[in-house]
Amino acid sequence: MLVLKLDKKIQWNWFLVFLPVWTFDTILLLMLIVKMAGRCKPGFDPRNGAENLKKRTWYLVAILLKLAFCLTLCTKLERLIEIRLSLVCIPLWTLLIGAMVELGYSVFHFRRD
Repeated sequence: MLVLKLDKKIQWNWFLVFLPVWTFDTILLLMLIVKMAGRCKPGFDPRNGAENLKKRTWYLVAILLKLAFCLTLCTKLERLIEIRLSLVCIPLWTLLIGAMVELGYSVFHFRRD
């Protein structure tokens, strides 16, 4: 749909063009919330779950940053508000910096035994 919109073959709303992205992100968000809520059940063993919770929290923040970027991008493309492109990209840049930190942490993390 994005290619058709960029080639001006269709005149759809940008929010509709990004509908597959919204659908996928919503499914991911719901799955992540269900997994995080599973920690609240009575039989959960929290001994090794702290690291897992931090990782899932980062995934939640990453999905929300991606959604924020997509929403501001569609808003800019539809000209609903006048906003500079550099402001639109702030959630994306934050997401990329966070991903680099996460990658660096996972590569250079030394476990203490």
